[in-house]
Order: sequence, then structure tokens, then C-alpha cells
Amino acid sequence: MHWPVVCESREGGAGGRGRGGGSGGMPPPFKIAVLGAQGVGKTAIVRRFLYDEYSETPSPSRARRVHLSAAVLNGHVHDLQITDYPAIATFPGSSLQEWTDSCCRGIRSAHVYILVYDICCFDSFEYVKTMRQQILETRVLGTAETPILIVGNKRDLQRGRVIPRHNVSDLVRKSWKCGYVECSAQFNWHILLLFSEALRSVGCARCKHIHATIRFQRALRRERCVLM
Repeated sequence: MHWPVVCESREGGAGGRGRGGGSGGMPPPFKIAVLGAQGVGKTAIVRRFLYDEYSETPSPSRARRVHLSAAVLNGHVHDLQITDYPAIATFPGSSLQEWTDSCCRGIRSAHVYILVYDICCFDSFEYVKTMRQQILETRVLGTAETPILIVGNKRDLQRGRVIPRHNVSDLVRKSWKCGYVECSAQFNWHILLLFSEALRSVGCARCKHIHATIRFQRALRRERCVLM
């Protein structure tokens, strides 16, 4: 299934109406944090979504990568800030911890967390389980719960799966109350779907819309990725 892609300019000329125009002003950006153990394919998923490209060569990094894109959600254009985090040992429990470690900066202010695991690696699912629990434990008391989407990558390696899909799906959806999507970054399967689900979850939390229509804009320029 192919989702329509919005192609709009970020530059507005003098006197023109940019995305910040109009009486309502610019809607706030959606901050998406992508987390997971090393080698699960986080970067491959992000690059497939933004640039429709895939590399067989892993590109592990200790730096976080910040990408900018955009989406139309229920008729409103939102900037997307997608941060690809390296495999972190623990989720920061305070703002001090967050800003002390440069790899974690901005992680506590995300509007939605995408936790990625490799369906052929049990340890990567345990990492996701631990990270989800730490996110819940560090949530600021009295604030709304930040949506979490669990993503099983490498569906193309289905025969090597270590946990039956229905077991994971039942645990995630019924016990954890999180969304669940399986995808293949290599074959571009369900990549747009998982970002649609992520945006739909945070969009519903903000706007109270049960059914959200979403259109994506890919990264406008390749240099809109910042290593930090």
C-alpha cells in the first residue's frame, strides 16, 4: 500500500503564506524518538522512510542523528523531528542525566517513542522491554502518558524468528497497551505504516481524533540530518 507523499516548500517568500501563516499559527512539531539495541535496523528504518534508500552495510554510531521532515495530520501541516538514538544503556531518569549524556539529549521531551527490535534476536526484544519500563518509570507525575510503538524489524527473515508473532502482539497490545507493527527496512515493507501509526497515536492524544488522515513529506534535502 502506497501512502501519498506531500511535497511542499519550507521557504516562504515575502508576503507569501508559509506554514506558519494564518490566524492559528504553526502547529507544534512532532518529536519522534527511535530507540533500540545495536544492529536492529533503527537507522535503516529511518533512512528508508526519509530517503527511500537501504544499505547492506551497518552504520553503527555513538552519535544521535536528528532528521527533519513534515506530515499533514487531519489537514494541519506539522514539522517532524525524527531522532535516531544510538543504543543507550539506560533511559535518563532526570533532565540532568539527559543533558549530561550528549547521546540522550532531547529524549525525555519526545512526543512518541518507536522502540525497535530484531525479530530474530531475543536480546533485542529484552532491550525494548527494559527501555519501555524505564520510560514509564521516569514519566513526570501528572503528565499524559507518551505513546510507545513497538516495532519488529527484519520481517524478511521470518524463518529466523525467535518469538511467535502472536505472542509478542498479545503482550504488547493487551498487557503493555502499546501499538505494534512488524516491518522490513530492506524491502520497504510497512515502513510508512509504522510512522503513520506513530503519528496517529500522538495525534489522537493531542487532538482527540480517533481517525486521523496522514500524508508524509520525505526529507527535503539530504543535509537535513544533523549528527549531535
